[in-house]
Amino acid sequence: MAILIDETTPVLIQGFTGRIGNFHAGEMIDYGTNVVGGTTPGKGGQTHLGRPVFNTVKGAVQETGAEASIIFVPPPFAADAIMEAADAGIKYCTCITDGIPAQDMMRVKRYMRRYKADLKMRLTGPNCAGTISPGKAMLGIMPGHIYTPGRVGVVGRSGTLGYEAASQMQAHGIGISTSVGIGGDPINGSSFKDILQLFEEDPDTDAVVMIGEIGGPQEAEAAEWARSHMKKPLMAYVAGLSAPKGKKMGHAGAIVQAFGESAQEKVEIIREAGHTIIPNPASFGETVEAVLSGKKAAA
Repeated sequence: MAILIDETTPVLIQGFTGRIGNFHAGEMIDYGTNVVGGTTPGKGGQTHLGRPVFNTVKGAVQETGAEASIIFVPPPFAADAIMEAADAGIKYCTCITDGIPAQDMMRVKRYMRRYKADLKMRLTGPNCAGTISPGKAMLGIMPGHIYTPGRVGVVGRSGTLGYEAASQMQAHGIGISTSVGIGGDPINGSSFKDILQLFEEDPDTDAVVMIGEIGGPQEAEAAEWARSHMKKPLMAYVAGLSAPKGKKMGHAGAIVQAFGESAQEKVEIIREAGHTIIPNPASFGETVEAVLSGKKAAA
């Protein structure tokens, strides 16, 4: 079992025939993802990579039964693409696009509030690497070969650190149930807490790795929630220990503006909540191995 996607999930690709969408669509199809089609306005009725192309997401959902979508739409139009997916009945959408204006994402968040909980689309991203359930389905841009199927969940803001964690875990013989990128922008679709709750409810996930960074309160909020609600071990790494206050580091959301947003402050909050700290980017594999084996992990 996995969270969000598996080998049966019908996937739609928004921005299917564009250069980026085309490349990653091929990668996802080769991985075994159940890609049922894609959308490019004005190209409906064509076939691309052996799959049908549609003008609208609604038309694609009606024809294919797609339940998940991935967005490779340029920043000026990405917010509209997300809202179109929500309107069409997509259950899970991940937005790869970075550079979406924060005001556009505020509009998306307000727009999605109109849906009742049972009809509301789950969104991850924007500015994320996507989601992969190893050996089952890939809805993203990650190198699928470094992910081994297993029972450890991974959730992070940084795609490349997620790849590093997966590679180290593979080297230690540790597999992943699902790896989820929530994105590095200030306003994103799903929080760490949202994804931790899914992992806690998943019977085939035994432990979780959370990969955070400076900026915003999400890591601290997730750690506090997990203290009371998670029975599974939570291991966390927070990037940016040397980042100066007020300087943006890479992601649009990675900037320290208030108390509790620096890496060191987040590390202390997570540690005080009783969770295991992964001390540096070279320690993902050994820390996860130690926790799974019941040994004392590195502090």
